[in-house]
Amino acid sequence: MTRKIIIDTDPGQDDAVAILLALGSPELDLLAVTAVAGNVPLPLTAVNARKVCELAGRRDIAVHAGCDAPLSQPLVTAEHVHGKTGLDGTDLPDPTMPLAEEHGVNAIIRLVRESAPGEITICALGPLTNVATALTRAPDIAERIGGIVLMGGAYFEVGNITPTAEFNIYVDPEAAEIVFASGVPITVLPLDVTHKALIDRTRLDAIRALGTPVAEAACGWLDFYERFDVQKYGGDGGPLHDPCVIAYLLKPDLFTGRKINVEIETEGRFTRGMTVADWWGVTDRKANATFIGGLDADGFFSLLTERIGRL
Repeated sequence: MTRKIIIDTDPGQDDAVAILLALGSPELDLLAVTAVAGNVPLPLTAVNARKVCELAGRRDIAVHAGCDAPLSQPLVTAEHVHGKTGLDGTDLPDPTMPLAEEHGVNAIIRLVRESAPGEITICALGPLTNVATALTRAPDIAERIGGIVLMGGAYFEVGNITPTAEFNIYVDPEAAEIVFASGVPITVLPLDVTHKALIDRTRLDAIRALGTPVAEAACGWLDFYERFDVQKYGGDGGPLHDPCVIAYLLKPDLFTGRKINVEIETEGRFTRGMTVADWWGVTDRKANATFIGGLDADGFFSLLTERIGRL
């Protein structure tokens, strides 16, 4: 049985590798990619998503442009990490596949309504603006979504864009608040786990040794992308965030976590965008998310390398 997924994303080199991991995995049926503003503005994320699909030979994937700004604040982007295109490090030609005419939010609503209850999992790799807008416009889809697996937030690792906030949540905290309050089953891949998925030289060389155009493109992206986090954090490599979402769907036994309550701070002077994760169960707030903390990093990179090798 294949699992039907929608990838909501703001590519981003790590988003691009996550899309490649999904496209190299026959267990997953990628119904659509919905682009959102985040790492770079929407016109670039919509182009980048199509570039990645074309690189993988999947012009059949529908790519939809979604929301171009957060719900209630100006857009914050991350060109300082991803470069001016969002996919700096490997130059790909402009995509020839067309952008789908349907808005990304409408596509999410339609696909969830057309599928059997519980059949679709939403893989959210960027700010949650599209997902929250879909849940707000069409509240009926909440009980039909099988789950939302997202990269975002942090507890032990605190923040990477402010001292207390992770980038995806910080860009649109109001959207994250809506998603976490939706009642949809949520699994969170926070910095606490993605910072254990380090792209060291041995792991990057293993991907490069595949010798395919897809592997070469991925390594070019990752060479560029990891330099920022290596400078910031030190260590042997930068963390590979978004592919953890797809890997969790493929091999959840690579990960460990617990079901806890997660609330989103939208008002704090110093803590706006913080994921307030009750890891130790010190409140009586109801658990609303599975919060992942542990990773078999070697198993993760073995899976990633094998699946990229299929493309």
